[in-house]
Amino acid sequence: MAVVKRKAANGTAVWIKRAVVLGLTALGLYVVWPSLAAVFSSGPQLRHVNPLWGIPIVLAEVASFACMWALLRLALDVKPWFPVATAQLAGNAFSRIVPGGAAAGGAMQFDMLRQAGIGTTWAATGVTAVSLISTATLLGLPVISIISILITGASVERNLFRVGSIAVVVCLGVMAGGAVLLFADRPLLWVGGVIQRARNRVLRRRTPMDDLPDRLVDERDLIRRVLGSGWWQALIYSAGNWLLDLTALLVALAAVGAEPRASVVLLAYVVAAFLGMIPLTPGGLGFVEAGLLGTLSLAGIGTDQALLATLVYRLASYWLPIPTGAVAYFLAARKYGRPQHVETDAKGEIPR
Repeated sequence: MAVVKRKAANGTAVWIKRAVVLGLTALGLYVVWPSLAAVFSSGPQLRHVNPLWGIPIVLAEVASFACMWALLRLALDVKPWFPVATAQLAGNAFSRIVPGGAAAGGAMQFDMLRQAGIGTTWAATGVTAVSLISTATLLGLPVISIISILITGASVERNLFRVGSIAVVVCLGVMAGGAVLLFADRPLLWVGGVIQRARNRVLRRRTPMDDLPDRLVDERDLIRRVLGSGWWQALIYSAGNWLLDLTALLVALAAVGAEPRASVVLLAYVVAAFLGMIPLTPGGLGFVEAGLLGTLSLAGIGTDQALLATLVYRLASYWLPIPTGAVAYFLAARKYGRPQHVETDAKGEIPR
């Protein structure tokens, strides 16, 4: 009888959780709908964009995804590209169509990797390490963007070589900063302390946080254990993943004839990327658009150009990967069978 009551209570809790997630998603879409609708309303203006610009934009996004696959292969210590690429594409696509998408997409990616024969523990550890180093790389971009604003102030030109050179310079800066944080404790402890103090001052009514610097060091150590001597390759792949996506945005701006300062575009991209992590909508839908529209205006871009550039960029970076992920899931299921979801234990950990 107790078991039946426990199952009923768990089932009720699951439905309540789903209702809360759906409610938050609806609220998030309501808040960002004006920006999302404005971007979609610029659709008819696509006829004024030369279709040939779509080639470098899509190629930049493909290369960005390839960097993530290479990073996963390195962390998982596997040679085949197929299981890693299909799992990442399918998980990424799933995260963009369901509420609370990041967790759901990560779970699907893990299940597909396990179904392909990659050990449960190693898959969980590798995916976690990749997520940590990718987020850490993104956290380093604001510093690079501020420095580039102060030093360069370069503008985006309709010159792909110049656009690419800007991305390469930023990539080198990110790699240098990442290498320091991977092997030096003091900078990481300092960063953690700054974030912790800021958090405690802003959220004074909550329990003060006192272990963030040590947690950052522990997570950094996990990355080093997983990557081993391949840490420098991981930095290249992680930086390439973000910077090639940035390149797609720069090319989209060039395609609509905008010539803002590239350094400020980098800052706009970072703001949009952080907003995309807000779990209220799948894949940050609407929040990314709102962030880009708001910050691109600081780069001297007119409203019409900002709307059209955002639409072009999001078509390639957000919408195109969704059907691609569906195809990837079908191909992986055909080769390895449909993945079976692995439930976590009472502590939220994956059974070993």
